Order: sequence, then structure tokens, then C-alpha cells
Amino acid sequence: MLIKTASDIRSSEITPKSLYLNRRRLLAGAGGLLLAQSAFAAKIANVKKSPLSTTEAITPVGDATSYNNFYELGTSKAAPAQNAARLKTQNWKVKVEGACNKPMTFDMDGLMKLGAMEERIYRMRCVEAWSIVVPWIGYSLSNLLKAVEPTAKAKYVSFETFYDPGSMLSSAAGGIEFPYREGLRLDEAMHPLALLTFGMYGETLPNQNGAPVRLIVPWKYGFKGIKSINKIRLVEKEPSSTWKMSNPSEYGFYSNVNPQVDHPRWSQGSERRLGEFSRRKTLMFNGYADQVASLYAGMDLKKNY
Repeated sequence: MLIKTASDIRSSEITPKSLYLNRRRLLAGAGGLLLAQSAFAAKIANVKKSPLSTTEAITPVGDATSYNNFYELGTSKAAPAQNAARLKTQNWKVKVEGACNKPMTFDMDGLMKLGAMEERIYRMRCVEAWSIVVPWIGYSLSNLLKAVEPTAKAKYVSFETFYDPGSMLSSAAGGIEFPYREGLRLDEAMHPLALLTFGMYGETLPNQNGAPVRLIVPWKYGFKGIKSINKIRLVEKEPSSTWKMSNPSEYGFYSNVNPQVDHPRWSQGSERRLGEFSRRKTLMFNGYADQVASLYAGMDLKKNY
């Protein structure tokens, strides 16, 4: 993988905020929709540039914040931005429990102080064969896990998304069971690339992108990327995950970006970058093979998809 520091990215590669906000106002006027709630809330201070960043051109912010999967807010790609105001993030808490010596409940201030904030420009390839390149802001999930001190029984990490049945889609309307659940093996969760994420493009996460805190696992994007996290549990046995429960033939626990294993409804062999017309070849583990392939040594990745 080619890497460079985020400071080497030209400011011209990022769509100015004024332009994308104007674009969103035009979209709102055309569709009669109020999208202002989905704009960024605040700058994140003291962000370090990470050497883990890709050299590829950054996806325009308007594309990355208007084409989203977030079924609690709607099942189309445009619906999460349109319905972003339904997600209330005030006084947010994240409970971490299970097989750990120091279970804790964090408010956002406490959670954000567990690690130095980094901007990591990650290549992201969705299971549906589209891709983006986004400057995410956060720190390695391992910082949080180390703070609660996993016990010897902790083999996996389970995550759960906030769910309010009064303001969000029902499970029947969304087509999947809520609250949304996801899981990783502990060594996957402890990998430095697994990012506990608080922002993107220099500012706090918009609601449709998983505010106020989400998970980014760049070699599993589209398979594992839980948003709006409010519960984390360390467990001994493989936890349930929403898509595996809903459609086990398409979403296994170890699903990775793998051009050698197609999703039943989409090829993983190629992808289309948002904002581009041509397709490009998908890279093994989304281009992070040098860093993460050892996690799956000896595993049949066609069987353990």
C-alpha cells in the first residue's frame, strides 16, 4: 500500500465546506427536504496527521455525506441525510462491559480523551461495489479496550448501535433487526488500523455517518462499520451480528474485502469510486493486506467469509 502523511494532501483535493453546503441547500430545495441537520457540528482540535493515510484522492465531502447506509434512518442511500435530525446525540453515553476488569460507562468527553486524535485517510470499499476515500478522525480502538482491561476470557468484542423506536424505522420497515449489532474477534479489534471514529473532514461526524462515535475497519468496510455506538461488550463466544442473522449466506462473521470471494449479489472483483464513471480493480483486504493478512493465516477465507 502506498502511504503518505495527511499533511501532504493538497487542500484543493477537499471540497470547500461552502460549496457542499450550497449543493445540499439546492438538493433540499429541489426535493422539499431539510438537510441542514446533517451538516457538520464542530471542528475537532489538536488532530495529528497519521502516516497510515493512503495517497489516493479524497472523495468530495458532499458525496461521502449524502450517499450512506444507515437503515435506522432509511433504506435508500439518500434517506439517512434527509432523516439525520431523528438521531439525537445529546448527553451520549457508551457502556463498555463484559469480560474486563474495569467496566466503564463513558460520556463523549471521557471517551475522546482516551487517545490522541489522528486524521487517517482510509480507502473504503463497500460490499455493494462502490468505494470512497475519506479522512476519518479518531484513535485506535485498542486504546479503549486496553483502558477496560480485557480478561483472559475475552475472545471477541460485540458492538451495539443506539436505537429509538419512537423516531427511527421499525425492524419491519428496515428489513433487519434493531438495535443493530456487530462483532469482531479480539485481535481484529485490537489491530491498530481499527479506528474508533469521532469525525471526518476535520469536523465531528454528521448524524448520517454515525455520530457521535462509530467504528471504521478499513479492510472490512461495508461488512463491518457499526455507527452511533452506545454499547460495547467483551465476550468469550462469537457474538451475533445483524447481517449474519438476517442473511447468513451473504454475510459471514469474517467477511472481508476480498476480490477472490464474491458477494452473491455483487462482485468483489471491481468497484466504482463515488464521483467516477470507470471501475477499478478491488485490492485484497482493500489494499491493507500487508498489515492484516496475518490475522487470517491458515483460514479458508472462502469458507470463513
